[in-house]
Amino acid sequence: MARMHRYLIMVAGGRGLRMGAGIPKQFLLLDHKPIIFHSIEKFTSYDPGIEIILVLPEDKIDYWNELCTKYNFHTDHNIAKGGQERFNSVQNGLSLVRQRSTVAIHDAVRPYVSIETIDRCFSVAEKKGNAVPYINPTESVREISGKRSSRIINRDNIALIQTPQVFRSDILLSAYSAEYQPSFTDDASVVEAAGHSINLVQGNRENIKITTAEDLQ
Repeated sequence: MARMHRYLIMVAGGRGLRMGAGIPKQFLLLDHKPIIFHSIEKFTSYDPGIEIILVLPEDKIDYWNELCTKYNFHTDHNIAKGGQERFNSVQNGLSLVRQRSTVAIHDAVRPYVSIETIDRCFSVAEKKGNAVPYINPTESVREISGKRSSRIINRDNIALIQTPQVFRSDILLSAYSAEYQPSFTDDASVVEAAGHSINLVQGNRENIKITTAEDLQ
């Protein structure tokens, strides 16, 4: 059986306000080049034939083209415009998915995803329809109820969710035909709301989402 075509939707439509920088965090330098370039290169290293869709803020597309020239970035890719919510940004990216495939959706500011995590996600999604990476917390975890009450939770029962989240395209396109809901915090929550069970696979602890200046350090 031939392997399904693969897409990467790199979600870089955010403004990165929590970083406190003058430009969106995905464009900040990490090891002498923008974070987003590192993230893309992880996927092209895994599969040079993967089809790349970048979701960018509309007013930063010209800036992105300048960065590509400055850093000699010549990898083929298509661009979709970011939406009001992450949900809308992914919808816009999905409008460029043209064939039956597996689709990885990845946060542009997760440059340290491992090749092994990417491979686990695609391998399971191609067999079971979807795959979402996670790690277990190392700290103790408590659930807060009200202002003063809390209770301990078994951290072995807690999963910290990462990206890439990988889905068969027919499942993803159908799920994203829904109306936006505030409970849609990631792609897995959208697909789960459409009636699908989510398959968790092991992520890697280095795969942090760079959100604050401390994360960048």
